[in-house]
Amino acid sequence: MLNLHRRKILLGMAGIITTSSSTLAGTLLTTPRQTAGPFYPPVLPLDDDNDLTRVNGRSGQARGIISDLSGRIVDINGRPLPGLRIEIWQCDVNGRYRHPAENASRDIDPDFQGHGFSVTDALGRYRFRTIRPEKYPGRTPHIHVAVFPPGETPFVTQLYVKDDPRNAEDFLFQSIPLERQHLLLAEFKPARPSAPELEARFDIILARNDGTPQQG
Repeated sequence: MLNLHRRKILLGMAGIITTSSSTLAGTLLTTPRQTAGPFYPPVLPLDDDNDLTRVNGRSGQARGIISDLSGRIVDINGRPLPGLRIEIWQCDVNGRYRHPAENASRDIDPDFQGHGFSVTDALGRYRFRTIRPEKYPGRTPHIHVAVFPPGETPFVTQLYVKDDPRNAEDFLFQSIPLERQHLLLAEFKPARPSAPELEARFDIILARNDGTPQQG
C-alpha cells in the first residue's frame, strides 16, 4: 500500500517553515485538526498516486486549474518527519467527490483521480499534482488532508485557499480560532510568470517534540 505508483513526481527543494507559525517559546504552532467529512473513499482507487490530474487508461487531463501542491511535515521544533504517508482528496471541477454517497446531478470529471497519496522523504517533503480546489455546495474551496504516523491516530485536516472571500462564510474554517487560521491557508499562485499552472505550499506541523509517538 505504501509503494509509490507510476508518474511519481520528483520532490523539489526543501523550504523553510514560516516564522509566523512560531510561538514565543520558539516552538511551532501545530496545524489544527479538522473533520474528514463524509466523502473519504471507502475503497481507494487502483490508480492511486500523487498525480490526481491523470487517470490510468485515459488520455485526457483533469479539468480545472492544474496545481503543484507541496510542503513539509515537521514536528513542533521544525524537525522533518520522514516516511509518513500523506493523503489528499477533493471534489473535481464540477463539485463531485469520488464516493458512492455523493450523488449530485452534475457530471463527474472522468479524468480526475479524486484521491492521491505520497510519502515524505528524508527532509519531510511531499508533493502532489492536482487542481486548485473547487467550491462544493455549502463549502468554500478546500482539500482534505490526512497524515498517517505509524502507531498513531491519523491526523486529519483541511487546506483552504488564501484570500478566498468564501472562507469568511465557511462554518468549518471559521470554527478555527482566528490566530490559527493562517495555518490552514495555502496561496495558489502562478508557477512561472504568465504560466497557466499554479503552485501552492502547505506545511504541516504535528505535535511531536522527540522521537516518541504521541496520540491525538
